[in-house]
Amino acid sequence: MVNLPATAQNLQTDTWIKATWEEFLALENDPSWAEGKFYYDQGYLRIETSPLGFAHSRDSSIISTAIILFAALKNLRIVELTNASFRKAGAQECQPDTAFYIGADFSLPPRNNEPVNLDEFDPPTLVIETAASSLNDDLGRKRLLYERLAVQEYWVVNVNTEEVIAFSIANGRSGQVQESEVLPGLSISLIEEALKRSQTEDDGAITRWLLETFKGASI
Repeated sequence: MVNLPATAQNLQTDTWIKATWEEFLALENDPSWAEGKFYYDQGYLRIETSPLGFAHSRDSSIISTAIILFAALKNLRIVELTNASFRKAGAQECQPDTAFYIGADFSLPPRNNEPVNLDEFDPPTLVIETAASSLNDDLGRKRLLYERLAVQEYWVVNVNTEEVIAFSIANGRSGQVQESEVLPGLSISLIEEALKRSQTEDDGAITRWLLETFKGASI
């Protein structure tokens, strides 16, 4: 077992390191790691410290716009959370770039700044990780983490290629899909087209295109 002091200055980031749950919590609560994103899964922690640039932020905002607009037009109940932490005490924790609760049956966690307690509340319906340097991990270890947390759908966005790799999750297993199952009728190719348009078009133009496309599809 690696002994990780709470103030470890030479801790290797952006990789999985063996640690106890108590060591993970000590690091997460250390002010020197306030800018990090924290993950924990079955005895291993990961702290991500890579800076998030224009491409990452742009892609995240375009995808959120598309999802919220689609849900609104389809009269779906939806709540978006950005960089929220979700915790199953002693076992798992994650801090995805974007998460959505979707559907009629979910109950919202309390309005505070504590991680969402997954022993009391359901996990988010859809989780999205926007990846540049973390792509392999997002497709690998994090995918297993979200399977174990029983998230229903997981998207990985490759900002280098504008590709969206979407997985439906059921019974602890995931498989790639070309159309969202939690947002029926929303194709992954349409999300990719919106990302490509964002390289040359402003948000107003993209939103108008999304509206016309969704209405044309009679959603």
